[in-house]
Amino acid sequence: MASIHRLSDLLVNQIAAGEVVERPASVLKEVLENAVDAGSRAIEVQLEQGGVRRIRVTDDGCGIAREELALALERHATSKIASLDDLERVGTMGFRGEALAAIAAVTRTTITSRAEGAGHAWRIDGDTGELSPAALNQGTVIDVADLYYNTPARRKFLKSEATEYAHCDEMFRRIALAHPEIGLQLSHNGRVSHRLPPSEPIRRVGALMGDDFLEHAREVRADGGILALAGFASMPAYSRSSRDAQYFFVNGRYVRDKLLTHAVRQAYTDILHGSRHPAYVLFLQLDPAGVDVNVHPAKIEVRFRDARAVHQFVFHAVSRALAESGATRSADTESTHPAPAQPATPQADPLAIRAAHYSRPAESALSSPRQGTLAMESASRHYLDFAASARPTPSPAAFNTPQPVEPAHNPPDAMPASLTQAEGGAPLGYALGQLHGIYILAQNARGLVLVDMHAAHERILYEKLKTVLDGRPAVQRLLIPAVFSVSAKDMAVADECQDILTAMGFEVSAAGPQELAVRSVPALLANAPVAELIRQLLGELREFPASEVVTARRNELLATMACHGAVRANRQLTLPEMNALLRDMEATERSDQCNHGRPTWTQLSLNELDRFFMRGQ
Repeated sequence: MASIHRLSDLLVNQIAAGEVVERPASVLKEVLENAVDAGSRAIEVQLEQGGVRRIRVTDDGCGIAREELALALERHATSKIASLDDLERVGTMGFRGEALAAIAAVTRTTITSRAEGAGHAWRIDGDTGELSPAALNQGTVIDVADLYYNTPARRKFLKSEATEYAHCDEMFRRIALAHPEIGLQLSHNGRVSHRLPPSEPIRRVGALMGDDFLEHAREVRADGGILALAGFASMPAYSRSSRDAQYFFVNGRYVRDKLLTHAVRQAYTDILHGSRHPAYVLFLQLDPAGVDVNVHPAKIEVRFRDARAVHQFVFHAVSRALAESGATRSADTESTHPAPAQPATPQADPLAIRAAHYSRPAESALSSPRQGTLAMESASRHYLDFAASARPTPSPAAFNTPQPVEPAHNPPDAMPASLTQAEGGAPLGYALGQLHGIYILAQNARGLVLVDMHAAHERILYEKLKTVLDGRPAVQRLLIPAVFSVSAKDMAVADECQDILTAMGFEVSAAGPQELAVRSVPALLANAPVAELIRQLLGELREFPASEVVTARRNELLATMACHGAVRANRQLTLPEMNALLRDMEATERSDQCNHGRPTWTQLSLNELDRFFMRGQ
């Protein structure tokens, strides 16, 4: 057996490089974060052969003093923290002092830097440690060449040039999105890929995510005092087959955190189904003491001190943004920014209006969207309100049979006397007629509105059923308690979350060392497999601070009931009935999509219609 001995510093650094330096993108991330921490206002990145041959990063930050250059290449040498208190309140991107030493151990690295107030710059060679004078106006240049030149076994695991460049490009995008105040440029093999001047956050998002994303995204803004969330979340129509357009930043740091991902995904529960994934760019700000960033070598995972509060804050903030009706938002935007007398020219900046909207103060995190009263009276509205007559805590039998849709009696005038004057108060306008018994055609101030009447009515009924059942659920006691075995972890969760289970309508108690007895369940879930439901619920509560298992099961039943109760194709509606449906859409949350994530309406503007018929051309 070999004796215990100390490893050489070079070998220690190369081992550390295996954790920190996975590929060229890892090197770029560490160097870019150092440039951001240095207070840079402009950063230029030059790559060769996907970053394998060379990564050169130039910044105009504070620079490194001559006597500190050699120290910068040593392990656990940093200017970011000095004590445990600093570690618990990290506000910079880097803090461990490992990156440069690890990078220099597996590459040919040189650092050229000129500190503020210095007469000239100095250059240090990472291999020899030799210092020499150099010419540089300001800041730092880090030149990293020949990745893994001295560890060829690791180099064999690198992918093709195109793949490695794609990872570097993605890393550049993350830094650029998090810091729109910094001008950045990326070039590959001498060709400029991105040139991003300092700008407002919305313009930086548009430059990197595309104007199409902004056109199909909702602004998310919430301020809860110690927590603040801002950014954009796409509507279901812009959903994607992969998670490649999901960016979440905590205090400016890009993270992949399952708690945050779960919170956002839950906000899309009622409007995005199947294997589709939303796109979003979200920025969470909180006290650095409330989050631990020292849990992963790449600093891409975090732990929150109060995970439950963060999860609920993110979930409700995104839900509120997605719940607002697109028709109401369009009307608000038009009233704040009136349309010009002449049609917009193709050269008009599509971000101008959104940038002004983005600069509005954030609404309170505890406030909810409000819908103003509508002037139009809907005598035929009762045919949409079958859920409103239900009792606050209805029994399952009350919903066994979908209520029939009855035609209106004594309807009011089908349309206001002066349609053009009344359109301003109705974002979705007023009905003109039906198309093939499926679609409603309506006219508003912007042009033509097309509505899928079944999908729209389904959403309205679904939201009303959920409202009726809000609060403490009706409980169904079991004649014979359900007794089943669970793991020791689930037993602990059941004991810790007893109040949560009771509030959901479950009466759960211990029946043995590793057995639970369930004596009551929510009335709507009386026929669900109790053991499977409780195990899934406890697993959810163990994994995440808030559970949506019961709500999801309940909503599945309500969605089925709403689908069966909604008006069907070829059902002839009167104009007052169509107008009643339009008014309810304007007052209903998430009315832009049905329960299955399909759009319920679309707008064709007069400009689009004019272009189609070549008017004015």
